[in-house]
Amino acid sequence: MFSIYILTYNEEIDIGACIESALMSDDIIVVDSFSRDRTVEIVHRYPVRLVQHPFETHGKQRTWMLQSVPTKYEWVYILEADERMTPALFQECLEATKTEEYIGYYVAEQVIFMDRWIRRSTQYPRYQMRLFRKDKVWFSDYGHTEREVCEGPTGFITETYPHYTCSKGLSRWIEKHNRYSTDEAAETLRQLEKGSVSLRDLVLGHSEVARRRALKDLSLRLPFRPLLRFFYMYFLLGGFLDGRAGFAWCTLQAFYEYLILLKVWEMENLPVPTLDPKTLSAEESNADSARALSEPQA
Repeated sequence: MFSIYILTYNEEIDIGACIESALMSDDIIVVDSFSRDRTVEIVHRYPVRLVQHPFETHGKQRTWMLQSVPTKYEWVYILEADERMTPALFQECLEATKTEEYIGYYVAEQVIFMDRWIRRSTQYPRYQMRLFRKDKVWFSDYGHTEREVCEGPTGFITETYPHYTCSKGLSRWIEKHNRYSTDEAAETLRQLEKGSVSLRDLVLGHSEVARRRALKDLSLRLPFRPLLRFFYMYFLLGGFLDGRAGFAWCTLQAFYEYLILLKVWEMENLPVPTLDPKTLSAEESNADSARALSEPQA
């Protein structure tokens, strides 16, 4: 058996179905970032553990979780609230934990958007580190998300998991990606200043993960990134075969790329607001006078 972590923040729409899909495990831990909706209330309906921790970044949240929240089993699986565990995936993960060849496994997602599997324009199969030995993997931050650091060889699971990426509606998707684009813009500037592109990984990478990350590093340095991303996803990857949902998905991803570029420009060109020392002194003096007037006289 393996334990399952579920990460949540304001996930009242998804959390019930997510937990139910994972109940094949007898050790489920919901790690909540102090949700303000009914997430916690719904979680208490199920035989799972709940812990809460303030969210800083995706990488720090995962690392804190692995280091601070005990599990019943050595092997763990990370599940997001808008994702589902399937019986076939669960069984393959069970078999994978019996081998000592690998310390972790990548699992591919099936992006579900507008009630359709977006197979082509999402670079399927697109793998994420999900199943691993708890003492052999930790996470660092990269842009709005995280990257795993593995202390040992890793493998790949053939079964996939559904990811309902827009289950909470387009408004929530756009709001979330507006926040993400700020982190991606900052990461873009860091990569342009200190990063590099591995052409070897781009062409001869040993896995999809290595090739995709090299492509990401290359894309940060290309002109007309939003247009190139749309062309790459819609025409080269075959997004046009995903129908109306595919066109909408590719358009949103190009918009997201453009938003990142705009925020890169903003970070490079707009001055950071500062207060003139004279103005600050005057404001402090006025504040002192106001406090003196408000104090009762002896």
